[in-house]
Amino acid sequence: MHKEFWRATLIRAIRTICQTAVATIGTAMVVTEVDWKYVLSASLLAGLLSVLTSIATGLPEVDNCYEMTDEDAYDLIEENEEIAEELEEYEEAGDDDE
Repeated sequence: MHKEFWRATLIRAIRTICQTAVATIGTAMVVTEVDWKYVLSASLLAGLLSVLTSIATGLPEVDNCYEMTDEDAYDLIEENEEIAEELEEYEEAGDDDE
Protein backbone atom coordinates (compact mmCIF):
# COMPACT_ATOMS: atom_id res chain seq x y z
CA MET A 1 0.00 0.00 0.00
CA HIS A 2 1.07 3.52 -0.72
CA LYS A 3 2.93 5.74 1.79
CA GLU A 4 0.20 8.38 1.60
CA PHE A 5 -2.41 5.75 2.50
CA TRP A 6 -0.58 4.81 5.68
CA ARG A 7 -0.13 8.47 6.63
CA ALA A 8 -3.86 9.14 6.23
CA THR A 9 -4.71 5.91 8.07
CA LEU A 10 -2.52 6.92 11.02
CA ILE A 11 -4.07 10.39 11.17
CA ARG A 12 -7.56 8.90 11.08
CA ALA A 13 -6.70 6.37 13.81
CA ILE A 14 -5.23 9.06 16.08
CA ARG A 15 -8.37 11.16 15.67
CA THR A 16 -10.51 8.13 16.50
CA ILE A 17 -8.43 7.40 19.60
CA CYS A 18 -8.80 10.98 20.79
CA GLN A 19 -12.53 11.07 20.13
CA THR A 20 -13.04 7.81 22.01
CA ALA A 21 -10.97 9.04 24.95
CA VAL A 22 -13.00 12.25 25.17
CA ALA A 23 -16.26 10.30 24.98
CA THR A 24 -15.28 7.79 27.66
CA ILE A 25 -13.84 10.46 29.97
CA GLY A 26 -17.06 12.40 29.51
CA THR A 27 -19.10 9.54 30.97
CA ALA A 28 -17.59 10.09 34.43
CA MET A 29 -19.28 12.61 36.72
CA VAL A 30 -15.96 14.02 37.91
CA VAL A 31 -12.37 13.58 36.71
CA THR A 32 -11.43 11.63 39.83
CA GLU A 33 -13.97 8.95 38.87
CA VAL A 34 -12.47 8.32 35.44
CA ASP A 35 -11.44 4.70 34.93
CA TRP A 36 -8.20 5.40 33.06
CA LYS A 37 -7.58 1.73 32.18
CA TYR A 38 -11.00 1.62 30.52
CA VAL A 39 -10.35 4.91 28.69
CA LEU A 40 -6.99 3.63 27.42
CA SER A 41 -8.21 0.19 26.38
CA ALA A 42 -11.38 1.49 24.69
CA SER A 43 -9.42 4.20 22.87
CA LEU A 44 -6.72 1.84 21.62
CA LEU A 45 -9.33 -0.69 20.50
CA ALA A 46 -11.14 2.08 18.58
CA GLY A 47 -7.82 3.07 16.95
CA LEU A 48 -7.15 -0.52 15.91
CA LEU A 49 -10.65 -0.83 14.47
CA SER A 50 -10.08 2.42 12.57
CA VAL A 51 -6.89 1.03 10.98
CA LEU A 52 -8.58 -2.25 10.05
CA THR A 53 -11.54 -0.39 8.56
CA SER A 54 -9.21 1.78 6.48
CA ILE A 55 -7.43 -1.31 5.15
CA ALA A 56 -10.70 -3.08 4.40
CA THR A 57 -12.57 -0.20 2.77
CA GLY A 58 -9.92 2.28 1.68
CA LEU A 59 -9.81 6.01 2.28
CA PRO A 60 -11.57 8.50 0.01
CA GLU A 61 -9.00 11.19 0.78
CA VAL A 62 -6.22 9.12 -0.80
CA ASP A 63 -8.02 7.60 -3.78
CA ASN A 64 -5.86 9.77 -6.01
CA CYS A 65 -2.60 8.69 -4.33
CA TYR A 66 -2.29 5.93 -6.88
CA GLU A 67 -1.81 8.34 -9.77
CA MET A 68 0.86 7.33 -12.22
CA THR A 69 4.24 8.95 -12.23
CA ASP A 70 5.70 10.07 -15.53
CA GLU A 71 7.94 7.00 -15.49
CA ASP A 72 4.92 4.71 -15.02
CA ALA A 73 3.12 6.43 -17.88
CA TYR A 74 6.11 6.04 -20.22
CA ASP A 75 6.43 2.36 -19.28
CA LEU A 76 2.74 1.83 -20.03
CA ILE A 77 3.01 3.60 -23.39
CA GLU A 78 6.05 1.49 -24.28
CA GLU A 79 4.24 -1.69 -23.28
CA ASN A 80 1.21 -0.75 -25.36
CA GLU A 81 3.40 0.00 -28.37
CA GLU A 82 5.00 -3.45 -28.04
CA ILE A 83 1.58 -5.09 -27.87
CA ALA A 84 0.43 -3.12 -30.92
CA GLU A 85 3.51 -4.25 -32.87
CA GLU A 86 2.93 -7.89 -31.89
CA LEU A 87 -0.71 -7.64 -32.94
CA GLU A 88 0.29 -6.12 -36.28
CA GLU A 89 2.80 -8.94 -36.86
CA TYR A 90 0.16 -11.51 -35.96
CA GLU A 91 -2.34 -9.99 -38.36
CA GLU A 92 0.28 -9.87 -41.15
CA ALA A 93 1.13 -13.53 -40.54
CA GLY A 94 -2.57 -14.38 -40.80
CA ASP A 95 -2.81 -12.56 -44.15
CA ASP A 96 0.12 -14.61 -45.51
CA ASP A 97 -1.68 -17.88 -44.75
CA GLU A 98 -4.55 -17.06 -47.07
